[in-house]
Amino acid sequence: MVGIGASAGGLAALEDFMRNVPADSGLAFVVVQHLSPSEETQLSELLQRVTSLGVHEARQDELIKPNCVYVIPPNTEIRVVKDRLKLARPTEPRGLRLPINVLFSSLASARGRDAIAVVLSGMGSDGTLGMQAVRAVGGLTAVQEPESAQFDSMPKSAIAAGCDDIVDTPEALPDRIMGYLRQVRGPAEIAPDETGSKSGQDAMQSIIGLLQERTRHDFSQYRASTLNRRMQRRLAIHGLSELAEYARLLDDNPQEVDLLFNEVLIGVTDFFRDPEVWAHLTETAIPELLSREETEPELRVWCVGCSTGEEAYSLAMTLVEAMDRQSGDFRLQIFATDLSQDAIAHARRGEYPLSIESSVGERRLARFFSKQDNHYRVNQSIRDRILFARHDVILDPPFTKIDLISCRNLLIYFDPQLQRSLLPLFHYSLRPSGLLLLGSSESVGRLGHLFLPLESRLRLFQRQDRAVGRGPDFLLNSYPPLSKKAKERDVKKPEPSPADQSSQSLQAAADRVLLQVYAPAAVVLNQDADIVYISGRTGKYLEPAAGKANWNIYAMAREELRAPLAQAIKKAAAETTSVNLHDIEVGTNRGSQRVDLTVQALQEPASLRGLTIVVFRDAPDRPRSTEAGKGKGSKATRADAQRHQDEIQALREESQRHREEAEAAQEELQSTNEELQSTNEELTTSKEELQSMNEELQTINSEMQTRLDDLMLAQSDMQNVLNSIEIAILFLDRDLNVRRYTERAADIINLRESDVGRPLSDLTTSLEYPDLQRDSAETLRSLKPKDKQIKSSDGRWFAVRVMPYRRLDDVIDGVVITLVDITETKEIEQSLRDKSE
Repeated sequence: MVGIGASAGGLAALEDFMRNVPADSGLAFVVVQHLSPSEETQLSELLQRVTSLGVHEARQDELIKPNCVYVIPPNTEIRVVKDRLKLARPTEPRGLRLPINVLFSSLASARGRDAIAVVLSGMGSDGTLGMQAVRAVGGLTAVQEPESAQFDSMPKSAIAAGCDDIVDTPEALPDRIMGYLRQVRGPAEIAPDETGSKSGQDAMQSIIGLLQERTRHDFSQYRASTLNRRMQRRLAIHGLSELAEYARLLDDNPQEVDLLFNEVLIGVTDFFRDPEVWAHLTETAIPELLSREETEPELRVWCVGCSTGEEAYSLAMTLVEAMDRQSGDFRLQIFATDLSQDAIAHARRGEYPLSIESSVGERRLARFFSKQDNHYRVNQSIRDRILFARHDVILDPPFTKIDLISCRNLLIYFDPQLQRSLLPLFHYSLRPSGLLLLGSSESVGRLGHLFLPLESRLRLFQRQDRAVGRGPDFLLNSYPPLSKKAKERDVKKPEPSPADQSSQSLQAAADRVLLQVYAPAAVVLNQDADIVYISGRTGKYLEPAAGKANWNIYAMAREELRAPLAQAIKKAAAETTSVNLHDIEVGTNRGSQRVDLTVQALQEPASLRGLTIVVFRDAPDRPRSTEAGKGKGSKATRADAQRHQDEIQALREESQRHREEAEAAQEELQSTNEELQSTNEELTTSKEELQSMNEELQTINSEMQTRLDDLMLAQSDMQNVLNSIEIAILFLDRDLNVRRYTERAADIINLRESDVGRPLSDLTTSLEYPDLQRDSAETLRSLKPKDKQIKSSDGRWFAVRVMPYRRLDDVIDGVVITLVDITETKEIEQSLRDKSE
């Protein structure tokens, strides 16, 4: 199914597009154009002239049929719900309506991968958000080439957002779309034997290597069938049929590698997917989890592969409702992670189309969402409970002390070996008796000793708490291996001997034990001083800052550590050696402690270059002073210490005063900024209203121009007909003024072009017909035609007929006088009379 959006300048583009759509395409088309809400439109009639497909205005609850074109009526929003069209009056004020987004978003929800969105000429950015929704579910996006558009804002906005699978002229887009569909549905699909052949395997490995080198993510342990299916769409878009051809394209085009990466990561999700699962969580699993004595006051949940956030928000709403019903003071923290940065950005916004109404329900919509323009947005109170982050579950360290892990429909994309590696990691992340929720087609397989099934049918498992041997291997594998292409650039090393391999294996095992048992607390920072990796227990040195989650070390470090840390990190970045700081006194809940710091900028391996490691150690206890050391020296030392403490306290108070002044100034600036922002929003609203009105005027102008062209053509046709017949015709208006005449009439009544508009009574004629004026007026009054035979001054005879001028809407608007030359007939009659006499 194809949704088409157009605005200013879109009529010509729509005609060019529809003119080139095959009559047997098998597709249904829904056309949305920005129309004036108070004016009738002839868009259906105009498009019907250029296509053999059936074109008509959409009707409420109309069943969608192939090879038909449905046009949006004025002052209406149109949605696709299953196989029918739903019409509704816009709720937003004029100027803020985005009907193309509404159509595309509903199309994405209803048709998924079978959705096709097309944006043609127009002003503004309507359609871009909807195209992102179509692309997120694996549908096809096509955009008019901006150079060919009369107004290029809408096409450029879609292209800037990455919704440009196909970019071409309107007349070429239908053929490109049909070519894509033929390849996706036809024999061009990547066959299993292709990837099984050596050339196919080499091409696949080359593609995986290019992906890994560009994105640092290894897809070698993904299911081959999954990769094939995702690559198929990119091949179809480019009109390629072999993996080797596509591998060469990727090698020459890094941007295509990014597009393939996003394609592989496309996830299909929804709010409260699989209602039976959510019913069990709501009624049984979560209440039991909250009622356990060992459950911590902070409930920690990890949503793995959260995609665009629907699953994470569903968990948040369910848990909040359960905590409201449960006695006890619980805090909720949800970690929602995904590999796709675009999906994470979408999830953070918390904006979803109106079509979620059916899956969320009225009660939850009213409590947890606010309606904005053409979408719903999750309320801030829910968004604040979820930390969305880009995270590679295969390579990045896991979250720990988790009560519930939801990893639904992610493992099915991995091969069995990778699945067996991830399940122990989930076991490590969960608290004792923590819950693991998998997708309907997933299970723990042979790792049943790690997880006890609570509801096998619903794929809900509980962590087994008995010892399971060594933990998961994630500490020593914090960065991806080199890609195949990168490996080829390295110097090849000889294979180690079996004795060497055994020695290396023993060394790796010993290193792992030492790291897990004796390694000090440490964190790894990126260039912005954000924590990207944590090793060991860092709670004595770092603590989460109040408010919105912040992983910056300066926000998390205890107050006394912040200044030394900043100094050491800055120094370490400028030097190649490590920076050591000793005996830093740090306040704790139980008094104080002394801490040693080691900070070093990492240079090796290359994948860690640019990162900084910070190691925390408790400083050794100072030896107690002896009795001999007491006395005056001890008193002087205490006095100096007291003086230093007083100075520090004064500095802290001064710093606090400056901080409060800065905060006050910040609040004033914030207030001014809000006022400016409010003014800017008002100006933006006015601009959007003017832009909307301008687009509507452009659309009306296009239709009026088409009508004018039709009128001029009809006038030319009529003029040619009048000039080609040998009959004199004179057209008079209701006031009996000359409106139009034929050339033969000009010879009889002495007419010139300047006589148009003059009264009939002012004209001179060769006809001996003094009652012509009176008969014309009588015909106009009685609506009855009059027929007479009149002689002219030059001896010719004419059959004169005076009849009313009747318009197509059956309104009398003047008189038509026809004069047929019957001179020859009269002469024959006279000859016959003469002979008879």
